[in-house]
Amino acid sequence: MRKGLDLLYAASGLAAAGFIVLICLVVSAQVVLNLITRIFGTEYSYTIPSYADFAGFFLAAASFLALAYTLTRGGHIRVTLVLQGMGERARLAAELFSLALGGALSGFATFYMIRLNVESYKFGDLSFGIIAIPIWVPQLAVSGGLMILTIAFADLFVQTIRARRPVLRDQGEA
Repeated sequence: MRKGLDLLYAASGLAAAGFIVLICLVVSAQVVLNLITRIFGTEYSYTIPSYADFAGFFLAAASFLALAYTLTRGGHIRVTLVLQGMGERARLAAELFSLALGGALSGFATFYMIRLNVESYKFGDLSFGIIAIPIWVPQLAVSGGLMILTIAFADLFVQTIRARRPVLRDQGEA
């Protein structure tokens, strides 16, 4: 099970990186097309339809798919100044409270994002760009990212209870 969860977090991080690459490709291609127009004139004016919409959808996907990967690698901003002053038991309690609260909030967000996803599908919502995209498609990545984040919070909570010490480490800690 451990390997499966670690693979899930890594795949989510890899997918997020892939969406960042897609943003770079789409924006770079549009910049090249703009340069061609400036150099050769408007008779060679081309554009990628809805490129800004695609870049926005890719950014949302990358942001949400990266959450669980970043959390499990200790990359999220944490208030260690407060934690350093606590005793071992108090730090464990604070860590468990934080993980439980994070899990509850991400579970809440996941539930309602999935509901929004289903509504968008039922009503046939489309994006407003030149290329009308069913809005439930980019929402899937957001729902998936939130779901994986909720799983990561639950996983870290269980790991922390089993280890009887905080398992998350900041990037500066060994």
